[in-house]
Amino acid sequence: MCATCGCSDADVRIEHVHGHGHTVVLEQDLLAKNDAGADRNRAWLTARDILAINVMSSPGAGKTTLLTRTIQESALPISVIEGDQETLLDAERIKATGAPVIQINTGAGCHLDSDMLSRALATLSPVAGSLLFIENVGNLVCPALFDLGEAHRAVIMSVTEGPDKPLKYPHMFAGSDLIILNKIDLLPYVDFSVDDFLRDARKVNPGVSVLQLSATTGEGVEDWYTWLRSAAA
Repeated sequence: MCATCGCSDADVRIEHVHGHGHTVVLEQDLLAKNDAGADRNRAWLTARDILAINVMSSPGAGKTTLLTRTIQESALPISVIEGDQETLLDAERIKATGAPVIQINTGAGCHLDSDMLSRALATLSPVAGSLLFIENVGNLVCPALFDLGEAHRAVIMSVTEGPDKPLKYPHMFAGSDLIILNKIDLLPYVDFSVDDFLRDARKVNPGVSVLQLSATTGEGVEDWYTWLRSAAA
């Protein structure tokens, strides 16, 4: 994993060549600080009855499209924290729906962390009793490792990505409460086996809920809304 964002292995060896073996070993829990911050975020959100959902996927899987449709069609009060390396493009799409939104640009970083979320919460101030979507940076690796303090994790995957992603990125799929298979309207045009995908998803996460929908056409989104209402109950 990447050293840029600090999610490399905890046992790091730094070596230099000078004629004899010499290794400096740095041993530290790189996630301990993040986890402590996540616990504080979770307590803050719970005290205000705010349901936070960490929405993750690879780039282009349809996170923002699903969120904009959800905001427009849901009666729930919703706010959004957007995570991207650069630009305000997704935040502007959310803003156009009228929902409160704040953008986090991570620069070279490939995921959000609990400190970023804490600062965003202080600025956004989501209302008590609301639903908060955290749209993480598009990446199936690093976001899986960082607890933000969310109540639930949802991973979105599109049929254009191929059915083997649960096996290739098991931490993401094993750590999610919900898997959303998006862009099912494209199934007639791509080589994608839904059966293979479901089999592999349940290999890494046997009890996970899986929804199949199209955020573009609206097919299947009512199942997503039902899941949200149940999570918020």
